[in-house]
Amino acid sequence: MLIGAHVSNAGGLPRAVERGVARGCEAIQIFNQSPRMWRPTAYSEDDFAEFRQAIAESPIKAVIIHAVYLLNTATEDKEMRDKTRASLIQSLRVGAGIGAVGVVLHAGSAKQGDVGKAITRAGKVIKQALSETERCALHLEDTAGAGGTLGRSFEELAALIDASGGGKRLGVCLDSCHLLASGYEVRTREGLAETIDEFDRVVGCARLGSLHVNDSAVALGSNRDRHAIMGQGELGEKGCAVFLSEPRFETLPCVLETGRDDGAPAAADVALAKKLRTRGRSARSRAKKSRH
Repeated sequence: MLIGAHVSNAGGLPRAVERGVARGCEAIQIFNQSPRMWRPTAYSEDDFAEFRQAIAESPIKAVIIHAVYLLNTATEDKEMRDKTRASLIQSLRVGAGIGAVGVVLHAGSAKQGDVGKAITRAGKVIKQALSETERCALHLEDTAGAGGTLGRSFEELAALIDASGGGKRLGVCLDSCHLLASGYEVRTREGLAETIDEFDRVVGCARLGSLHVNDSAVALGSNRDRHAIMGQGELGEKGCAVFLSEPRFETLPCVLETGRDDGAPAAADVALAKKLRTRGRSARSRAKKSRH
């Protein structure tokens, strides 16, 4: 597992690498533009090359782009749909330019409307964005399930993938906080194993491309998206250790999005995640030996 954090790229793409290295990251996640504005950041091929060189000279092994939260691929508003499509295309193009593992996307919300129709609309926009780009993967993120958000269940994620064409570039990003909030038990080895078994049956573990490890300020099945600092929420250190040591997550980039540095992950948060992963792996090893 490549453990890291969401970092700022203010001041230029290579600054994100510097901030990741300073935090002890093996993976980083960035926004490709301001999360509060539609206007895309205009990167040049030189910017991409400079970033790739900085990554190559660092211990960071994976980069993820998070599409901005303004997007709603399921919207019924034409202007909003066009802006969403354009922004998603730009994210995928930047992802290809910097060699990202994938672009993580919150598919959007049905609002108060029909979920099935919303998934169809979302799939059409996602399919169009993929058709206008070539290389970068798109990881649909599971959601906590508040406000008609799409992706609150593995069945909805599978339906979104099917509606988007089912191509090889379509993957999934699983978030520990969102899983718990939407009703999936992830705090025990047995519970997490059953959850990932179900994911494999419904979506397929081959689609799993990235992870977010966030503690949850709200209880199992609350359908509210409220992150907590690692070890200080409903998962706690024990639950986070379980999540970080799941064998089927072994090769994946796993980034923290919440921490103690004005809400952003700090070096101490990344160090704790690595410590908890080691603790979780040791607990699994002891449990395996006791069974034999």
